[in-house]
Amino acid sequence: MVTKTTQKLMRGILSSFLATLGLLSVPAFAAPPAESPGDIRQSGFVYCVNGQVNTFNPQKAGSGLTVDTLAAQLYDRLLDVDPYTYRLVPELAESWETPDDGITWRFRLRPNVQFQHTRWFTPTRALNADDVVFSFQRIIDPNHPWHNVNGGSYPYFDSLQFADNVRSVRKLDNRTVEFRLRQPDASFLWHLATHYASVMSAEYAAALERSGNQEEMDREPVGTGPFRLGEYRAGQYIRLLRHDAYWRGKPQMPQVVIDLGSGGTGRLSKLLTGECDVLAWPAASQLTSLRDDPRLRLTLRPGMNIAYLAFNTHKPPLDNPKVRHALALAINNQRLMQSIYYGTAETAASILPRASWAYDNNAKITEYNPDKARAQLKALGLENLTLKLWVPTSSQAWNPSPLKTAELLQADLAQVGVTVDIVPVEGRFQEARLMDMNHDLTLAGWSTDSNDPDSFFRPLLSCAAIRSQTNYAHWCDRDFDGVLQSALSSQQLAYRIEAYTRAQTILAEQLPVLPLASSLRLQAYRYDMKGLVLSPFGNASFAGVSREPTEDKQP
Repeated sequence: MVTKTTQKLMRGILSSFLATLGLLSVPAFAAPPAESPGDIRQSGFVYCVNGQVNTFNPQKAGSGLTVDTLAAQLYDRLLDVDPYTYRLVPELAESWETPDDGITWRFRLRPNVQFQHTRWFTPTRALNADDVVFSFQRIIDPNHPWHNVNGGSYPYFDSLQFADNVRSVRKLDNRTVEFRLRQPDASFLWHLATHYASVMSAEYAAALERSGNQEEMDREPVGTGPFRLGEYRAGQYIRLLRHDAYWRGKPQMPQVVIDLGSGGTGRLSKLLTGECDVLAWPAASQLTSLRDDPRLRLTLRPGMNIAYLAFNTHKPPLDNPKVRHALALAINNQRLMQSIYYGTAETAASILPRASWAYDNNAKITEYNPDKARAQLKALGLENLTLKLWVPTSSQAWNPSPLKTAELLQADLAQVGVTVDIVPVEGRFQEARLMDMNHDLTLAGWSTDSNDPDSFFRPLLSCAAIRSQTNYAHWCDRDFDGVLQSALSSQQLAYRIEAYTRAQTILAEQLPVLPLASSLRLQAYRYDMKGLVLSPFGNASFAGVSREPTEDKQP
């Protein structure tokens, strides 16, 4: 078995957004009456998270709930990443090989992997190579009949120019798939291990094509994962039902309800009252309450994530690196650590988290010096600058309190004579609004389910990522892109580290984004919940989650 390097994640181009938003702005389908919370506790658990769903297809998502939570329940990928060793491991592919040093990759599929039976589709066969070929041809071939269904954008793969390097995907036999690349790519296998690379059903696609209902592919999913979609109520909840024929074995719980209905303290209240069994991404300010309650448990793990402030380098005066450096001097990052993260993050000196093997240990945290910032802005003729700061409204793994963070940045910049107007933006509208490039600053972040540094650099800061709307800085530097391509051309770790050190030096000089924090991943849950896995790369499968009998055991 061969394992090699890099990549992944993030936000999304929204030519597909408008189609997808219309698709999921109403309940996905008629559903039976919801069970009461008491009934749910007998047959499953409630997972509370803040987020929106624009599509149930992670290939077409930029980031968010579909990628972070739902993909691991609904779908499988060819490869996975072990959450403890950070190594590539088999998933739908039981083995893989390259006969020619990375130009050709062949994957041997597991036998007897069953697709989910749903109210909208009954599969007649197990997973085979046709499904893998369909899933990737849809992404890479602009002439494929499914490429433009619900919009022709695949944000993560578009940001990587994935289609430019994949020459072909073909079926060798029912259980063997071959990818041919134009040139070796040290990150290729890591792409396939992301949730964006989920495998869809070609048989389901063919049935939808015959009935003229292709749009339903991305709103009524059919995958091989441990749970199937049972019910979706926009802005309220998602009900997942057990996939009894799951290839790893029947999941422990018959159902999972993902509660979308509350934010902030509302979700904490639900956890305390037992309406929620699991709370994703609790605010760091809530940790004391969570730790002190004997009914609750708390898990913390290092996260492969970064919170950052993006400067719109397409728009004057932020197109001048001197202006960006001057503004950075005004940011009191230590106060952010104390007021937002409460000891659950470290100040970032690079766009890479410190846990990355390519992190530059010589990277310097930006100095906090408001007097110098004020003087530099004056020298640049910018004593009365007004900027718009766009801020997502939902808590994220990398930032539990985005609006409060924005208010602190606003206060910092006011001290040096810069007026900041905060513009809250709902997550599902953020990418669409960024397309007009009218923002000045964007409070953003990124997390990845890969330990390869390319999964941060290219999705966030490559020229191609501007088109895919994952490069919020709208920054394009051909030298920087050349360094990234150089790093991908070699399998030698020392060479790649040297290349990524050069990339970090360019970023420190140009400063298209100001790294703010790399945070722990947090998860709180009721004392009787067992089998939850918190991965540094995102949420793991719920297949092994169970509820311990509580007779005479409640604290």
